[in-house]
Parts: sequence; structure tokens; C-alpha cells
Amino acid sequence: MTAVSPQVNVRTLQQKKKNAEKISMLTAYDFSMARLLDDSGVDCLLVGDSLGMVVQGHQTTIPVTLAQMIYHGEMVARAAKHAMVIVDLPFPVGQRGVSHTLKAASKIMKKTLCHAVKMEGGHEQSESIAALVDAGIPTIAHIGLRPQSVHALGGYRVQRDASRLMQDAKSAQQAGAFMVLMECVPRSLAKEVTEALEIPTIGIGAGPDCDGQVLVINDLLGLTEKLSPKFVRKYANVSDIARTAVAKFQSDLQLGNFPAAAESFE
Repeated sequence: MTAVSPQVNVRTLQQKKKNAEKISMLTAYDFSMARLLDDSGVDCLLVGDSLGMVVQGHQTTIPVTLAQMIYHGEMVARAAKHAMVIVDLPFPVGQRGVSHTLKAASKIMKKTLCHAVKMEGGHEQSESIAALVDAGIPTIAHIGLRPQSVHALGGYRVQRDASRLMQDAKSAQQAGAFMVLMECVPRSLAKEVTEALEIPTIGIGAGPDCDGQVLVINDLLGLTEKLSPKFVRKYANVSDIARTAVAKFQSDLQLGNFPAAAESFE
């Protein structure tokens, strides 16, 4: 376990970029996992709408509701003593105009007690980002591959439009976003954007030159058994560990070895 420092905030992350220190971000969807990750010193916990796929079993993030994001966000924020907690704005919050986006983001902040929100989009969402920031809501812009727009983008594909990526990034920064997340873009483009911005960048499938990296915790731990994207590194195989433990439990039960005398009341 790493030594846990005071609560991470916007200034902490900006200073990390200036000091060339990498920012760590992992997804979390419940209290137990969030507490474990927080104790491990992770900088940011993202309550991603990816829960629609890794928790609920959907094919995309689109079915996730605002109420579900709040439900999971509450649990994660309750566990975090060190990490910044960020909650995704689910589809179609960001597509329904500034007032609706502001109302939904405010509800997330009040109900979950998280520290920031993330919304998909850059240039086209600059007005909404500015409104959230003006309201005192720290906001991250998500550019490149945007899972909520997967059907419009023609699937989960690497985004190679350099001018669009730079425009989105700079517009988000100008609107007041304190960080930009880039997904599935070529390393060279991510590096160019990172060097052009004063705010930190977080990559996922965007190469090593971003100011930080994010992974879905289920992927990192080997809990996702479907075909993983190229950018995922599996650091453990918890699926096999869990299967072995459950098989041992069932064996002990059938052999009469569980519960033992020490696990029973006289």
C-alpha cells in the first residue's frame, strides 16, 4: 500500500502536469473497490458510464441512466478519502442543451458529493462546459472516441482526425475544463495535444505521452473475459482466483469441511 496524501483536487492535478508527474485514474463502481483503490493512492476514481457494460452487461454505455450514475457515484464518493471522484454525465444529458446539462450535473454533485463531472464532447459542448464551470462544477472533457456516440462514429474505431481532435481539446480548455480525456487516438496526435494544452490530459488508448492514464478496473484485474481492446493491460487474473476459491468452497461444503467447529457456535 502506498502512503496516502491529502485529497486530490484540481490544483493537485495541474501541479502534476507542471512537475511531469503522471496522473493515475481508475474506474470504480462500488464502495468496496473504491476504498481499496483509494487506499492504494490512486489519484482519481472515475465512476464511468462504462458500468453499463462491465456491471450491467449491456453492449454499449447508452442504456445507463442519470439515477444509476448517482447511485454508483454515492457509493464511490463515500469511500474516497484521498482520490478525486469524477462522475460521468450519461447519455443523453450532454445532448439536450445547456440548461438540462447544468441541471443534471448539479444533481450529481449534490446527491453524490463527488468532486467533478466528465462529459463527452469538446468544441460542440464548449457552451455547456463553460456553464458548468461558471456554476462551480469542475469539468473534464472526453474527446476522440466517444462511447456515447459509438453508432454515429461507426463503431469503436481509432479517431485520426487531427484538426478535430485539436479543436475539441483547445475549445474545452478555453471553456474552462480542467482536464481532457482522450480515447483511442494515435500516439502522435495525443502527444501533440498534450504539449499544446496547459491543462492535463488523460489517455486511454492514446499512447504514453499523455499526462496520465485511465483504465477500467475490471479490465486491469482480469474480470473482463471478453476480447480486450489493444490498449488494455491485464495486471491480474482475478477471474481464475475467484473460480478457484468458489470451487474450494463447494468442495469443502460437500466433504463436510465447512463450516468447521471454529466457525460454528456452541
